[in-house]
Amino acid sequence: MMDSNSSHYVTGASGAKPRVAIFYTEGNNRMQESQYAFEIAGAQVEQVHLSEFKAGPARLKDYQILFFPGGFSHGDHLASGKILASQCLAYFQEELKTFIEQDKLIIGICNGFQFLVRMGLLPFQHMDRIEAALAHNASGHFECRWVRLRVEKSPCIFTAGMEGQILRTPVSHGEGRFWVPQEAMEQLEKNQQVVFRYIDEDGKPTQDYPQNPNGATAAIAGITSPNGRIFGAMPHPECNTKWNHYPNWNNPEERGGECLQLFKNAVAYFD
Repeated sequence: MMDSNSSHYVTGASGAKPRVAIFYTEGNNRMQESQYAFEIAGAQVEQVHLSEFKAGPARLKDYQILFFPGGFSHGDHLASGKILASQCLAYFQEELKTFIEQDKLIIGICNGFQFLVRMGLLPFQHMDRIEAALAHNASGHFECRWVRLRVEKSPCIFTAGMEGQILRTPVSHGEGRFWVPQEAMEQLEKNQQVVFRYIDEDGKPTQDYPQNPNGATAAIAGITSPNGRIFGAMPHPECNTKWNHYPNWNNPEERGGECLQLFKNAVAYFD
C-alpha cells in the first residue's frame, strides 16, 4: 500500500490503478508490447521519453512502477545501456534514489536489464557501482529464439507465488551472458536473488546451447534486488501475455499467455 502523500497514488480501495512509466529513448523498442501487458494487467500506463524526465525529473514521483524496455538505447554505442545509464546518473540520480527508497517497483527487460546493471541497481542496489556484467553471447552472434525459463524461489514481487513454474519467452539480444565474480555469485544464491534460469526439456538449469542462448553463468536469465522490488531479465515476458502470443497457439495444449501473471503481480502489489 502506497503513502499517498509521497506518491500521489490513491490506494486500491478507491479503485485507482497504479501508474506505470515506460521509460524510453532513441533505439528502444517493444514499448507497445510492454504497455499492453501492463494495461491488460490493470495498470494505467504512459510512455515517457528520456527528454521529458530531463526537463522535469520530479515527474518520477507521479509513478509507482518504472519499466525500462528492450532494444538498443542510443544504438548501444560504447556498450549496452551505458549511455542511458550515464545520462540518468547525470540528470536525475537523486530523484531515482528517492523513487527506490519508496515502496515502488522497477523492471528492466533486455536492454532495460543491461541498463539496471550499468546503473548499479542490480544486483545489489548500489547505485553508480557496476557489480555484474551482461557480456557478449558465448555463441558469438545475435540470438533471437524462444526459450524456456524456470521461476526460482526469490523475494521478487513480479514472480510472487510463481515458484517452480515454467515460462516460455522470446530472447532477442547480442549481449545477454550474465556474469558476476564468484563472491557476488555466492551472495546472489544466499539472498535467493536469482529469479529465472534457462532450462532444458527436462526442466533442469542448463549451460547447453541453444536452451541457454547466451552461455549465462549458472543459467541465470533474470535476477532481483535483495528487497525484491527491482527486477531485471534478458528474455521478454511482455511478448507472451495472451494465449495467441506463443507461435504454436493453434494447438490448445501449447497456447501462451503465462507471462501475464508477472504484470498482474506488480499491479496487485499496490492493492
